[in-house]
Amino acid sequence: MRILLVRLRQIGDVVFTTPAVHALRHRFPDAHLTYLVEPAAAPIVQHNPHLNQVIVAPRAPGVRGLLDDLALGRRLRAERFDLAIDFHGGPRASLLTWLSGAPERIGYQIAGRGWMYTRRIARPRELRPRHSVENQWDLLTPLGVAAPDPSAFPVEMPADGGVAADVAGRLARAGVASTDRLVVIHTSAGNPFRRWPAAHFVDLAVSLAAADPSRRIIVTTGPSEHDAAARVIGEAQARLGDARARQVLSCGEFSLSELRALLDRASLYIGGDSGPLHVASTTGVPIVGLYGPTLPARSAPWRAGTWITESVDAGELTCRPCNQRVCEPGDFRCLTTITPAQVCAAAERALVRRVR
Repeated sequence: MRILLVRLRQIGDVVFTTPAVHALRHRFPDAHLTYLVEPAAAPIVQHNPHLNQVIVAPRAPGVRGLLDDLALGRRLRAERFDLAIDFHGGPRASLLTWLSGAPERIGYQIAGRGWMYTRRIARPRELRPRHSVENQWDLLTPLGVAAPDPSAFPVEMPADGGVAADVAGRLARAGVASTDRLVVIHTSAGNPFRRWPAAHFVDLAVSLAAADPSRRIIVTTGPSEHDAAARVIGEAQARLGDARARQVLSCGEFSLSELRALLDRASLYIGGDSGPLHVASTTGVPIVGLYGPTLPARSAPWRAGTWITESVDAGELTCRPCNQRVCEPGDFRCLTTITPAQVCAAAERALVRRVR
C-alpha cells in the first residue's frame, strides 16, 4: 500500500501529526509512507524513521504558485498512491490531495472542499478543549488505528548527530561549560496574540539567573524578532551587573534542527505556544509553556506523563480561547496578566523535579 500524508503550513501542527505517522507505520508495517510538507516545517519530518519519503512543496504566490501545484499534482499522481490523508484541510492541501488521484482520500468535511475527499470526517468549527493530536487522529478512525496514546505514540523529531556536534561547538565558543545548567527562553511566537511582553521576559531571565550561578540563560527567537531578543538580553545583563551578566547570552539564530539539538543539552525550556515549544516536546527537556489565546488542553506537549511539563495561563476569560484575529478587550489580557513571578515559580518547580 502507498499512502500520502498531507500537512502544510505551521510547524507545531506538523509536529502534532508525528504520532499519527508512527501509528500508521504500526498499523501498516509494509506500507510506503510519503509526507507532503512546506519548507518551514520540513525539518520536523525529514529524518522521521517511519517515513519512506518526504516531498517538500514550496509555496509561490499567484499564477506561478498554481502552475507549480498543478505540476506537483502530476508528480503525485505518477506515484500511484492508494490512500491520501489530508491532515490540514486548507485550500492548497485539499487541492493537492485531490490532484494525487488516490482512489481513497480522507479529509475533513469542509464547506466547498469536502467533495475532494472520498471519506469525510466531521470537524466542529468551535475551538474545543481537545488536543490537536486527537483532532487530527480522527482522520485515522476509518483505518482501524488504535486510540491515541502519548506514551505509545508521542510527538517525534529525531536528532541529527552532525547538527548536535555543531551546536556543542557553538556553546563551547560562547563560554558554556559542560557543568552549566542551560535554561532556554524563546521570546517570539507566530503572531502578536501569543507574544508575552518583552519586559516580562527580562524579569524572568534576571530572576532565574540570580537564583543559581550555575545557570546559563540562552535567549532564542525567530528570525523577525532579533531586536526584541537583544533587548531582553541587554536589559537582563544590565540588571544582573558585571559579575553575573554572562549568565544571560545569545548564541545566534538556531534552525529547527539546531534548536532540537540544543534542547537535548538543556535543563529547561520556556516559551509561548509556538513551533519551538512543540519541537521542545519531542525531547525529554522539562517545559514551561505560556498559553494566552490558546488552551493547554489543546496545545500542551503531547508526550508521556513521566516527562515534566508545566502550563501557565491566565485562567478563565470570557474571550478565551479566541481565533487570534482581533483582541476583543484590546489589551491582550490573556498574556499580559501572566506574571513573571508565576512563570518563574513554574520554572523552579520543573527544575527541582528534574533534579529528583
